[in-house]
Amino acid sequence: MKFNTKSIHAGQKPEKSTGSMIIPIYQTSTYKQEGINIHSGFEYSRSGNPTRQALEENIAALENGKYGLAFGSGLAAEHAILSTLKPGDHVVAAEDMYGGTYRLFEQVFKQFGIQFSYVQGKISDFRDATQENTRLYWIESPTNPLLRITDIRAIAESAHEQNIRVVVDNTFASPYFQLPLDLGADLVVHSATKYLGGHSDLVAGVLVLNDQDWYTEIKFIQNAAGAIPGPFDCWLMLRGIKTLGIRMKQHAENAQRIAEYLEIHPLISGVNYPGLVSNPYHELAKKQMSGFGGMISFRLKRTNKDEINAFFKKLQIISLAESLGGVESLISYPAAMTHGAVPEEQRKKIGVTDDLVRLSVGIEDIEDLIGDLTNALEDF
Repeated sequence: MKFNTKSIHAGQKPEKSTGSMIIPIYQTSTYKQEGINIHSGFEYSRSGNPTRQALEENIAALENGKYGLAFGSGLAAEHAILSTLKPGDHVVAAEDMYGGTYRLFEQVFKQFGIQFSYVQGKISDFRDATQENTRLYWIESPTNPLLRITDIRAIAESAHEQNIRVVVDNTFASPYFQLPLDLGADLVVHSATKYLGGHSDLVAGVLVLNDQDWYTEIKFIQNAAGAIPGPFDCWLMLRGIKTLGIRMKQHAENAQRIAEYLEIHPLISGVNYPGLVSNPYHELAKKQMSGFGGMISFRLKRTNKDEINAFFKKLQIISLAESLGGVESLISYPAAMTHGAVPEEQRKKIGVTDDLVRLSVGIEDIEDLIGDLTNALEDF
């Protein structure tokens, strides 16, 4: 099946007893058993739930993977991945990453003896930082918030030569525009709160992989730690995924127009969007992505926070808010919001400076969005 067909049908056969075309919300904590350990495959909803199973099968199909697992948040999914490591293991991560992931690395897992090195995204950077105890390469592509692109295939080939696994956060691209497993990655993780849900009405995370042993290990952690989404959130995500393809096309179309508008605006000093021909990652993005996504970041020519706040307040359609990937356009200030947990010195080293703004472009009419930005930038 092609993508849009899979998004509607994978893991979601009509319900047998009624013929319902939509998977039911199995709002139950437990299941009747016919005898000791004799049951339909479900015994307790922390361990498994039919609505969650449909979601896990669906997202696995979309990422061209064998196994999917759903969690209560993207960070819960990342926590489960890292929980398969042992004290003394080492992770090499691209330094331009979501601030919550950095916080999870530095303030949670580091205290348990897991070691982390942060590098730029080139293959040589990963090789130079690799140690005998390196177990994972961790990549976001495109990155949050600078939209840098990493050559996933090249990194994966280098990693596998050294018996190192590769994790790719595919949140910004979504499986509609990028398939990291097909490029050689070992595991894909998403904050499903974002494009997969698509409507800013749930918090969840998912991961997809092909390795059965690693899947079994992470599934054990999923059950043992219990950081799972409820059946209603799983149902909402399945509903959102049905329109993922057509939403992503509109997100990307709008983002391209806005990036081109901002690139020539006199009050903007730089735009990060891989769809721009001038972007240094444009050719690589064309090579490994089928579209450039709906995320943009740009730099204002002024860094005074009062002036930046005034810009945000003048916006009428675009809202200042955390998160991204919903049908509505959201703008954020990474230095104080998404990356507030990253020390200032590290933020500046990466490029998350006080002039940087991140824009999640929604699917509103493009003329209204450009008009909103024009009005807010007037006299800025």
